[in-house]
Amino acid sequence: MGSMVEEAIDRAVTSLKNQDAQLALQVRAGDEAIDDMELEIEDRCVKLIATQQPMAKDLRKISVAFKIITDLERMADYASDIAKSTIKISKEPLIKPLIDIPRMAKLTQKMVKDSLDSYVNEDVQLAESLAAADDEVDSLHSQVLRELLTYMMEDPKTIHQATHLTFVSRYLERIADHATNIGERVIYMVTGKRQDLND
Repeated sequence: MGSMVEEAIDRAVTSLKNQDAQLALQVRAGDEAIDDMELEIEDRCVKLIATQQPMAKDLRKISVAFKIITDLERMADYASDIAKSTIKISKEPLIKPLIDIPRMAKLTQKMVKDSLDSYVNEDVQLAESLAAADDEVDSLHSQVLRELLTYMMEDPKTIHQATHLTFVSRYLERIADHATNIGERVIYMVTGKRQDLND
C-alpha cells in the first residue's frame, strides 16, 4: 500500500510538471485500488486481534498499522487532489516555471519513504528525523504561498492557475504531516512513548 501511495504522489506531481492530463486521470482512477487495500489490511488486523490475542508490543504494532493505513489513504487522496488540479490547469501555459513545488514534492516523497522504512525497520531515529524534514516542507509551502499571492495581486488573470498551485502546495504539506504522523506511531510502537513530531 505504501508503494502504491508513493507511486501515486510521484505520478501526480509528474502530471503537474508536464501538464499531462492523461497521467493525472490515471492517478485519479488508481485511488480506488488504494482504498480497497486499506479495507483489506484493516480486515487482516481485526482477524489477527480476534484470533491471536496479541499483547504488549505485538498489539501496539497492529494498532499502529490500523492508524498508518488511514494516513496512507489520506495521502493517496491528496495525490488524487493534485491530479484533479492538474486536469483543471493542464490547458493553460504555466504562469511561472515550477521550482519550489517539485522541491516540496521531492522532500515529501522522501518523508513518505522514510516513514515507511522506519516502520518496517522499527527505526526510531529515522522516525524522529521526519520532524526536521517537515519543517523544511512547511517553509517551502510558505514561500510558494507568498510568491503565488504576489502573482495574483499583480495580474488577476493568474488567479485561477495560482489558486490551484496553492492547493497543490497545501496538499503536499498535508502529505508531509501524515508522514510525520507515521513517524510518531513508529516511535510509540517501538518505545511505548508518545512523541509529537509536528510540534
